[in-house]
Amino acid sequence: MLITIKNVLSKAQVAAARKMLLDADWTDGNVTAGYQSAKAKQNLQLPENSATARELGDVILAALAQSNRFMSAALPLKIFPPLFNCYQGGQSFGTHVDNAIRQVPGTPVKVRTDISMTLFLSEPEEYDGGELTIEDTYGTHSVKLGAGDMVLYPSTSLHRVTPVTRGRRLASFFWLQSMISSDEKRALLFDMDMAIQSLRESLDDSQEIVQLTGVYHNLIRQWAQT
Repeated sequence: MLITIKNVLSKAQVAAARKMLLDADWTDGNVTAGYQSAKAKQNLQLPENSATARELGDVILAALAQSNRFMSAALPLKIFPPLFNCYQGGQSFGTHVDNAIRQVPGTPVKVRTDISMTLFLSEPEEYDGGELTIEDTYGTHSVKLGAGDMVLYPSTSLHRVTPVTRGRRLASFFWLQSMISSDEKRALLFDMDMAIQSLRESLDDSQEIVQLTGVYHNLIRQWAQT
């Protein structure tokens, strides 16, 4: 399931984040790459332990906590702290799959990567290339969103970032472990929740809506891993 979420960050938040990132000290992106990914990865990355990464990561997580669409699509259990990268001067990330398990640095916490996320911090017209290309059973999808918008997709997907041939592509990327490990089950729950919310907007609560809501939560009880 590939889901986009508009305006996770406001334009003011994006502007503040960009200023902090452009003033930050960057390092080689291979610091967080696995063996296979390291062969394909060419970019810059903000050190995970930098004050800028922690501060901006907290802003992003606070914004996501207020997003009903994110909560419905992800059903998060554990979230890996947001990381930040930069592509420029022809840099790219070849086709790869994300590591299955990520350990939060400095802690014993391990996160199974069910969902991968990219939050764009540069506007599409500011750079050429840099599309996030995701492969799934329905084909290949090219994603290049506005600054402040985010895409979620299964971490099992093969994906790549095409070369940035003009300008600079700034983004945050991170992963989460969902209460529902199955992408197919998450998709069913998301569709049901979106339908229930839509019904609530157009109709007063009825017995049927209450029953559907009960089915939704009972499916979560049956499928959730906590």
